[in-house]
Amino acid sequence: MGVKAMLPSYELGFYALVVTCAVLYSGSGIFEASRDSMNRKAFRDGIKPGWHYFGRKMDVADFEWVMWFTSFRNIIIFALSGHVLFGKICSMAVPQHRAVMYMIYGLLAVLASMGLLYLMIILSHCLLLYSVALAKQRWLCYVAGLCCLASFKVEPFGSWQSGFVMGAFDLQEVLFFGGCTFTIMRCMSFALESCGRDEGIFSIFDLLKYNFYLPFFFFGPVMTFDQFHAQVSTREPRRKDDEMKNIRVSALLHVGAIVAVDIFFHFFYILTLPSDLKFVNRLSDWSLAGLAYSNLVYDWVKAAVMFGVINTITRLDHLDPPQPPKCITMLYIFAETHFDRGINDWLCKYVYDHLGENHDNILKELVASTSTFAITTLWLGPCQLVYIWSLLNCFGLNFELWVQKFFQLGPFAKLEAKLSGAMSRRIRAAFGAVNFWAIVLYNILALNSLEFALLVTKRLLVMGFPVSTLSIWFITYCGVQLIKERERILALQEEHEADKAKLE
Repeated sequence: MGVKAMLPSYELGFYALVVTCAVLYSGSGIFEASRDSMNRKAFRDGIKPGWHYFGRKMDVADFEWVMWFTSFRNIIIFALSGHVLFGKICSMAVPQHRAVMYMIYGLLAVLASMGLLYLMIILSHCLLLYSVALAKQRWLCYVAGLCCLASFKVEPFGSWQSGFVMGAFDLQEVLFFGGCTFTIMRCMSFALESCGRDEGIFSIFDLLKYNFYLPFFFFGPVMTFDQFHAQVSTREPRRKDDEMKNIRVSALLHVGAIVAVDIFFHFFYILTLPSDLKFVNRLSDWSLAGLAYSNLVYDWVKAAVMFGVINTITRLDHLDPPQPPKCITMLYIFAETHFDRGINDWLCKYVYDHLGENHDNILKELVASTSTFAITTLWLGPCQLVYIWSLLNCFGLNFELWVQKFFQLGPFAKLEAKLSGAMSRRIRAAFGAVNFWAIVLYNILALNSLEFALLVTKRLLVMGFPVSTLSIWFITYCGVQLIKERERILALQEEHEADKAKLE
C-alpha cells in the first residue's frame, strides 16, 4: 500500500518548502565555516590557492578528482579521443570487425602506457581464468577468480606483482591496480557465462575483445560479458532516433557538472572540514548533518561524472553501458545504495540474486547479502574500515527484510489494510526517514573516517536529542515524501506506457 497513493498538493508543497529552507540554512553554516577556516594551518594540505580575484581558495582534498584534471587530464583526452576517432573509422570501414579493432587499439594503449610486463601480467590472468572456464564448473570459476582478485588486494602478493612493472610515474599504481582488478571481474563474468552456455564455451579471442575495450579497461564500469558480446556482435549497428542528440546533451551535462563541482569547491570545503574534528565539533548540528550528507552527494556526483564520461564514449561505439548510480538524494532503502552500477549489476547477477533468488526468504537473504559483501570487501581491499562498512551495510540490507516481514504479520497487515493509501504512505515515509540517515551514517565512515562518522552519530542521536534529532528526522521525512511522489509519478508513467503498448 501507499506506492501509488496521492497526497494533497498543499502537503507536498509544504514538504518542499521545509526541505528547501533546511538545505539553505545548513548550507549557509557550511559556507561560513569554509570561509572562516580558509587560512587555518590544519587545512594547508587540503586547501590550495584558487580564484584569487574572488579571494577564494579551493578544496583539493579529493585525490581522484584532482588526479583526473591535472596529471591524468591529458592522458584521458589523448587516449579517449584516439579511441573515438579510431572507432569511428572502424565502424565505417569494417563494422563487422569493430570489436577486433577496439581490442587492438586497447592492447596498444595499455602497452604504451604501462609497458610489456604489465600486459603480460594481465594476459596471464586472462589465460588462467580461461583455462578454468574450460572445466565449466561454476564453483571453480568463483574460487579461481576470487583467488586472482586476492592476489592484487592482499599483501604481499599485490606488491610482488606490481614490482614487475618498471617505471615510476604518478599514475602507475592507480592504473596498475585499476586495470588488474577490473580485468579479474571481467574474466570471472566471461567464465561464468561460458559455464551456462550449452554449445561449448566462448573463445579466448572473445575474452580478449571483451577485456581490452579501452574505455572500460582501467576504471570500469564492469559490463557483463553476455551484454557486451551481444552488442559488439551486431554486424550493422544503427542509431536510435535522437540518439546523437542525447549523447551531445549528456556530454554537455557532464561538462557542466565538472564546472559546478569546481565552483562548489571554492566556496564549500566539505572534504577538508571533516579532517579537523576539533573544528567540526564546533559546528551546529544542522551544519554537521549537512556536511555528512554533502559528502555522500559529492561522491555520487564524482561517480556520475566518471562513469558518465565513459558511458558517453561507449554510446558513440553503439554500446548500451551500465547506467550511472542512482543519486543518494533519491535513496532511502539499502537495496538501491551503490556508487558503481557496473559492479552492483555484476554482484547482483552472479552472487546476490543467484543466492537470494526472489529475496523474500530471511535465511537465503542473509546468505546472499553476506556473500555479496564478502566479495565487496575483497574488491575494496580488506582493512578495518572496510570490514566495519561491510558489516553495517549488510546488517542494514537484512534489517529491511526483517522489518518488512515483521509488519507483514497478521495483526499489522490487517491494521494497514484499514488505513487509507495516503496514511500508509506517511507511515512508511517515517520509517524511510530513519533508513535514510542509517545509509548516510553507514557510508560516511568509508568516505571520510570512522572518527568523523562517530562524531556525527553522537551529535545527532545523543547530544542533539531530542530537538536536533527530531527536527532532522522530520526534515528527512519531508524529503522522503518528495522521493515517493517522484516514484509514484514514474510508476504511473510506466503503467500508462505498458497499457499503450498492449493496445498497439
